[in-house]
Amino acid sequence: MDQIELRANTREVLGKKVRFLRRQGITPVHLFGHGIESAALQCDTGQLQRVLAQAGKTRLIGLRLDKAKKSRNVVVREIQRDSQTGELLHVDFYQVRMAEKIKVEVPIVLVGEAPALKSKGNMLMQELSKLAIECLPDEIPPKIELDLSPLTEAEQAIQVKDIALGKGITVLDDPESIVVKVGALTVERVEEVVKEVVVEEVIEAAKAAPLPEEEESKEE
Repeated sequence: MDQIELRANTREVLGKKVRFLRRQGITPVHLFGHGIESAALQCDTGQLQRVLAQAGKTRLIGLRLDKAKKSRNVVVREIQRDSQTGELLHVDFYQVRMAEKIKVEVPIVLVGEAPALKSKGNMLMQELSKLAIECLPDEIPPKIELDLSPLTEAEQAIQVKDIALGKGITVLDDPESIVVKVGALTVERVEEVVKEVVVEEVIEAAKAAPLPEEEESKEE
């Protein structure tokens, strides 16, 4: 798989003034890593958006800084976006050493169908959407596919310990943690819902009914 390339330049605009960069189609970024001096950088927003869509937080990116001939191997550590508009605000990159293991979170992708879901009342509950792992940078999987076909009955679950990964990958999550589980909507729960609805209807009816004093005053 070809490495993703991204160009960056040293950034001189700092603090609140970076908003002027964003208006010009430039996103402020930050580079840090073990044994290197952190640096304030900037990237073309359009190119950066495309790279983030390809790489996510798991694929290696070749970051070419200023006029350097050799790129640096980095991974995305944090992406900041505006909570209302979704506008890209800032990105942190971590420079890796290819011979040194790093810790990352890899997304879990559910594949296949769970036979248990063919029964009415059963539903699939996903407890974990990411798996924390440690491995060499070039061994980071872009995603972890989890086959749902073993889930044939209600209350069955797939735990972290059931996920098979490569030899050089260490899983950091609790092995007993549940990733996905088939739950059943029990009769007791249905009865509880019905009771709640009935109680609410009684309360609403009581609120709408006239008070005894109001009825007596009308007769007078």
